[in-house]
Amino acid sequence: MTTITETVINSGTIQYKIPYYPREKQIELHFNMKKYRWSVLVCHRRFGKTVCMINHLLMSALRSTNKAPRYAYIAPTFKQAKSIAWDYMKQYTSLIPGVKFNETELRCDLPNGARITLLGSENSDGLRGIYLDGCVIDEYANVQGKLFTEIIRPALSDRKGWCVFIGTPQGTNNNFYELFQHAQGDKQWFHYKAKASQTNIVDQSELEAAKKVMGEKKYLQEFECDWIANIEGAVYGDTITKIEDAKQLTRVPYDPSLPVSTAWDLGVSDHSAVIFFQQMGRAINIIDYYEERGQGLPHYVQMLQTKDYVYKDHFAPHDIEVTDFGNGKTRREVAYQLGINFKVVPKIPFEDGIHATTMLLPRCWIDTDHCKKLIDALRHYHRKFIDKNRMFRSKPVHDWSSHACDAMRYLAVGIQEINTRQSAPQSVADSEYKII
Repeated sequence: MTTITETVINSGTIQYKIPYYPREKQIELHFNMKKYRWSVLVCHRRFGKTVCMINHLLMSALRSTNKAPRYAYIAPTFKQAKSIAWDYMKQYTSLIPGVKFNETELRCDLPNGARITLLGSENSDGLRGIYLDGCVIDEYANVQGKLFTEIIRPALSDRKGWCVFIGTPQGTNNNFYELFQHAQGDKQWFHYKAKASQTNIVDQSELEAAKKVMGEKKYLQEFECDWIANIEGAVYGDTITKIEDAKQLTRVPYDPSLPVSTAWDLGVSDHSAVIFFQQMGRAINIIDYYEERGQGLPHYVQMLQTKDYVYKDHFAPHDIEVTDFGNGKTRREVAYQLGINFKVVPKIPFEDGIHATTMLLPRCWIDTDHCKKLIDALRHYHRKFIDKNRMFRSKPVHDWSSHACDAMRYLAVGIQEINTRQSAPQSVADSEYKII
C-alpha cells in the first residue's frame, strides 16, 4: 500500500505543500481523473470523497498555467457547501503562503492567481456567465438537471475544462443514475463505483453496527452503492448489479457480420416491447430496445424495416396463436403476411421463465445508450410484499417494467428452447419446428 505523508505541488518554479495524505483508493481516483475530462464517481459513505475532491481542485488550480484559473465545488445548496467543504478548503490550504479567503463568498484565492469558489445549486441561474477550468458537483442526485447542461457545460467550453460528478445512489429516478448509466462504456468518461465491502476503508465491525441501526435497505444504498435498495422484492436486482460490476452494462455496438434476432412482448391496447440481440458464442449482445403502445403489427414491421439489421429469429409468446375474431386469423398469421416469421416460445410455468432469465442475464452485454429503459425495467421489476402473510407474492407487480421484462423472459426461454433442440437427437418433428 502506498503511503504519502504530504502532497507536493509544482507550480512553475515554486513548490507548494498541502497536508493531504490520500488513501490508496483516493490516489487511484486522482490518477484516473487526470486522464479524463468527465468523471462519475459513486462512492460509499465515509469514503472521503469530499476531501478527495477538494484536494483535486486544489492540485489542479495550483498546477494550472492558464491566466486567472477558475475552479468550483458545487453542492446542492450553498449551506451544504459551507458545512461540508469550507473547513476542508481552509485546512488543506493552510501551508500555502499568501492564500486569501472570502468567508462571505466561500472563495479561496491562491498565490498563482487561481481561485476556487464553493457554490450552491439552488440558485443556478445566478451562476450564468462564469467561466471554469474545472468543477466538482457533489450529491448530483439532488441537483437540478439544467445546472450542468445549461450553465456549467457552457462555462467549461472556453478552456475545455473538466467536471467530476460525485455522490451516493438515491434510486434510479434522478440525474445521477442516468449519468452513471451514460458513462459506462463511453471512452470519454471515467466511471467508478466504490462499495464499502470492497474498499476496506470502514472496518467490518463498524459496517455491521451501522447495518443494525440503518436497516438492510438503507445500508445497501449508503454503503454498498445499491441503486435499487429502496425497491422491495426486486426480481433481477442482484443479477443486474453483478453484471454492472462486471462492466457488462456498456456500449454494445451492432456487429454487421452477425444476424440480429428479436424477442417480443405483444400487447393490443397495452404496450408492446421488442428486444434486439446478437449471439456471439455463448454471449448475448443486447444492442437495441423498442417500446410503444396502442399500435398494430404493421407499425412494428415498419419499425423493423427502418433499422439496418439482417434478421434471423423473432421470438413471440404463445398467445400469438390466438385467433382474432375480427378477421379470423391469428396474430402470427397476420405477422407472416407482413413478413415476420415468428418462432413461438413454449408456454412454461412463470417461475421457470424467471429462472431462465436469471440464468441468461450473466451471459448478456446490454447497450446503455439504446437499452436504458430495458435496464431500468430489469432493476425495478419486483414482487409485492404482503404484510398479512409476511411474504412476497409469487408473481411480480404488473407495472411499466413488466413489458420489457416479459420480452426478456421470452428471449431467455426462446434461446433455452433452441439450445435444447440443438443438443437433442434430430427427428422429423424437430425439422418441422425449425421451419416455423
